[in-house]
Amino acid sequence: MQLGRRGGAAGHRNGQGEASMSKVIYEKDGRIGRVTLNRPDVLNAIDDELPRALADCVERANADPGVHVIVLSGAGRAFCAGYDLTAYAQTPAPTTSAGHAVGPDEGLCLHDEDTELFMSLWRSYRPVICKVHGFAVAGGSDIALCADTIVMADDAEIGYMPTACGVPDDGDVGLSDRAGAGETDAVHRRQDQGSRSGEARTGAEIGRPGEA
Repeated sequence: MQLGRRGGAAGHRNGQGEASMSKVIYEKDGRIGRVTLNRPDVLNAIDDELPRALADCVERANADPGVHVIVLSGAGRAFCAGYDLTAYAQTPAPTTSAGHAVGPDEGLCLHDEDTELFMSLWRSYRPVICKVHGFAVAGGSDIALCADTIVMADDAEIGYMPTACGVPDDGDVGLSDRAGAGETDAVHRRQDQGSRSGEARTGAEIGRPGEA
């Protein structure tokens, strides 16, 4: 079944090698491919376009033999505050190819599509370093935990708060269908480091001996 939430391309490129779609910016800096989430007015919250734009930037970095490492960061006061619930509340509900409203199961498929795009970081041929400041929570933690290495400010916070209410991370659902057992276990270990209990933890707390 085809779902009708997304439309069009994520953007086009200008002559300087940057993404003209400002929600995610790509810049080549020597041997570094810098990928920046760029919705600072909403703490880089995730909307329909950001996951695809992020994956496009990762693809560009991997296609360039001059890029040896990807550095992922967020513009403004935070890395990523999760999904932009205000934006989703103001947009029409997604529909199936037959024009019917999407139910819970189909909605999970749409979320799974986003997670697959985030996983472009995990599968990148170039190592990915994620710089976290402010917050990397909910969907933002999903993005950060796909990187090879996370560098956090001492006062930055990471976590998936809905799990505190018994709500699973939907990004985990179907992960084993997309990745091998070893890959799945590795992602879960990273989620343990980011606190799967739902309580956000700071970079200083995670950096304490025995905490990570």
